Parts: sequence; C-alpha cells; structure tokens
Amino acid sequence: MAFHLRGTVLPDGSVRDVWTLGDRITFEQPSQPADTLADGGFLLPGLVDVHTHPGSPSEDEPAFDSEAFAAQVAQHRDAGTTALRFPGLLGEIPAGMREAPDSPRMVSAGRWLAWAGLSRSAPFHTVTDDLVAAAVAEARAHDGWCKLVGDWDFEADPVPYEVLRTVTDAVHAAGGRVAAHCQSGRGTVNAARAGVDSVEHGMGMPEECVDLMAAHGTVYVPTLTTFARSAPRRTRDTPRGRLWHAGHETMVRRVGEAHDAGVTVLAGTDSAPFGNVATEVEHLIAAGLPAEAAVGAASWTARAFLGLTGLTEGALADITVYDADPRREPAVLRHPRRIVLRGRVVR
Repeated sequence: MAFHLRGTVLPDGSVRDVWTLGDRITFEQPSQPADTLADGGFLLPGLVDVHTHPGSPSEDEPAFDSEAFAAQVAQHRDAGTTALRFPGLLGEIPAGMREAPDSPRMVSAGRWLAWAGLSRSAPFHTVTDDLVAAAVAEARAHDGWCKLVGDWDFEADPVPYEVLRTVTDAVHAAGGRVAAHCQSGRGTVNAARAGVDSVEHGMGMPEECVDLMAAHGTVYVPTLTTFARSAPRRTRDTPRGRLWHAGHETMVRRVGEAHDAGVTVLAGTDSAPFGNVATEVEHLIAAGLPAEAAVGAASWTARAFLGLTGLTEGALADITVYDADPRREPAVLRHPRRIVLRGRVVR
C-alpha cells in the first residue's frame, strides 16, 4: 500500500511531498492511490539508538531472554526509533525478528569481547586468549561489527595499545569495524591511538584523544543518558567514586570539543527505559553539541554511519513526523505524530 506525507524534510529543510511504495520512498507521485498520513510538520529519517542492549529481563539479571528482547525492541520502535545498533548482546537476535515487518533495522556487534589479561569481574564478558581471532569471527558473524572491552576496573590496567592495534588492524583487514568500551583515560587513549571505529562512553577521555579520533575517523558515542541516570547513586567519598565522577565530568566536556574538532558524535542511550533516545539528544545539547548536530546524531548522521539511508529518492521508508522542528524544540522528539517503519504505519 502507498502512503503520502507532506512536510519539511530534514535535514535540508525543504517542503516536499513524499510517497512510500513498499519499503522505499519516492518524490514522484505514483499512479496508484495513496493515503495521506501527514500534511504539514517536520519529516525526519527514522530515529536511531546506536548503543543499546535489549534482552535482559532486568538490569540486575545478566541473561538473554527472547521475550524481553522483543518487548524492549518494541519500546524503541513505538518511540520512533527505527534502527538500533547492539554493541554487545548476551544472545543472538531471535530467528525471524531481524526482518520482521514491525522490527527496527538491527545492527549487531555480537558479544562483549574481553582480553584474558583484563578483569573478569563482569559476568557478561566473553573472555578470550585469542582476541584477534575472536574479534574477526564476531565481525564476520554480526553485521561487520565486533565489540571490545578496552578497559573495565578503574584500578586495573586497560588492554595494551599493541593488543588493541593488532585486533583493530585485523578486523579492518577483514572488512569489519570495532566498537570499544572505554571508561578510563588510559583505555580511551589506547583505543583512539589504535584507530577503533567508535569509542563508547569515553569516561576520563584525555584531551589528546580528540585529535586522535578526528585523524582516524573514529566516532564518539558518549551514552550520557546512562551516566546521568547513575550519577546520583555514586559517592564521592571513595577513590573509585571520585574517579567515576571526574571521568563523567570529563566526558561531558569532550562532547563539544570533539564536535568542534570534526569528530562525529552519535546518540546511544545504554540505558533503560528503552525508546529513550530523545533524552540522549537533550543531554548532548546540554553538553555543548549544536542542536542540529544532536538531532542528526539520533537520525540522519547515525543512519549514514550505519549504512542506512536518509530521506532521499529510493531510500528506505523509515520516517518520523513531528509537529515542531526538533532542531529548535528537541523535546518534540518524545512525541512523534506519525511513525513509518519499513513502509508500514506504526503510529
């Protein structure tokens, strides 16, 4: 069935008529009848959360449950999030869900891969002696991505630069990309020097990392939502607590600096409730990212990073419609008037 939408198409800002034909869009009026879904408003390429981990029944239960995965993915979809990247899953995407007509587009990086010399304190880490072979295998099996744990305990040494560089080079040679969990200054420097494709979190990121990331084309996914949510629960009365707060404050400062240096900053929540990427956009703006870049971080810029299309001729039919311009009123991202996913009406 064909649908028709008219509105201001972002990011270019032109007022256009858009039609969906199956899972594609066109700017040419089709010969077949089309129901009008929207006449006015702002049309965005469907929202994206580039860092989310659905599948656990609860935050305190590190186990994969197919029903929980489906329910949490549905929460993303119903909020207008039409594409998801999973930089670490405790299980495989359930059969049939990836291409289901009501499922967001999915990009998986497989398991959290932890070098054998790193702390083993996290039950969801997949510890391996041969990090190179494991990373290449995960990238080949999971949409070209693998997830490395670059550091973990604040008091423990991170994965050495030489190891990260060898793994990153091997994954790149195999045509894949590397997402690196970083929550210490040394761990973030090692990942940035190694040329990983995305730095996730980046707590305590030293200033030198900004130029390194810009030189390598590394994107920054600060996941501010989850740290803002957990900050009130962290004490400053212990060395670990003080390190945590200092790292959080530093990562917030680096958001605007990274953007100014030409680093792409993307929106990922890493946090329940699912379908909450609008909150991440607001945090990015508060941290110094221009509003248009922050909205793009959860829409057109993120889609391009994942190899998905925006609102162009022949593009995928993922569209969210808003009553106001989210570049000027970011809070409107919480209230999509219409959601079209794979050419089907969600709302």
